[in-house]
Amino acid sequence: MPRDPLSHMPHRPRRPCVVAGEFALATGRVHEFCGPARQALALAVAGRLSGPVIWITPDWQGEALCGPGVNRWIDPARLLIVRAGREAEGLWCMEEALRAGAAPLVVAEMEAPPGMVPVRRLHLAAGSPEGTAPLGLILTPGTGGAPGIESRWQAAPAHAAGLTRWELRRLRARMAPPAAWHLTQPAPRAELVLSPLAALEATA
Repeated sequence: MPRDPLSHMPHRPRRPCVVAGEFALATGRVHEFCGPARQALALAVAGRLSGPVIWITPDWQGEALCGPGVNRWIDPARLLIVRAGREAEGLWCMEEALRAGAAPLVVAEMEAPPGMVPVRRLHLAAGSPEGTAPLGLILTPGTGGAPGIESRWQAAPAHAAGLTRWELRRLRARMAPPAAWHLTQPAPRAELVLSPLAALEATA
């Protein structure tokens, strides 16, 4: 009897994408970004990678990425925007994009966290692509909550006079405890600076 691939998830260690200090994400896996600054956080990751970025968004979503805002992080020409009619279509697009491995980063904006089975399918697709192992990001509102993701990060604006920064929280990770930092961008497309805040209690 053949094995169910969803019951035997491969988890091979891969070279991480280091965004800034401890803000690092395993490639070939899917991570969750939540909170009001989740789009900025995803663009920060895009700034550490080269090549196209596939960005999947619901077609009923009124807000769209702002060109000048994107330009602060990456060349907007790198973005390939996909408008999905339903959440199931968005998940299918993300799975196919990860499996193809043609883009190093695939981002999907969701109205709510997806379930366990879709997440596991995304992990399988990201872990066995036709090309180089990509990175998958699910963007969810609030505090997120997608089951089975590799890590969960929350970001919110914490700007001050002369400072462009965010409060970044690692809510969940397979190999690291919860923690919090200030993530500062000294100038557009400049290297990010991570400054630790008080330790968080486990919330995930």
